[in-house]
Amino acid sequence: MKKYENKINVIGNLIKEYREKNKLSKSEVSRRLQLHAVYIDRTELVRMEEGRMIIKDFELIALFKVLEIPFSKLKDLVE
Repeated sequence: MKKYENKINVIGNLIKEYREKNKLSKSEVSRRLQLHAVYIDRTELVRMEEGRMIIKDFELIALFKVLEIPFSKLKDLVE
């Protein structure tokens, strides 16, 4: 499997940062994602935040909406 800086995804730290900034538990994020028809449990969210799980595009969009992450932050990660 391809990795970048020994991680499967590069967005995990940003997800964790905004989840904590919004004072949301992993369980609460999972519940809110379900309202967008995205089913990620607490364990999967831990793996995403640690960069140990691939994040699908529709999951990423839902995470950005739920956590109120500006889409410009994604661009900042690759520059």
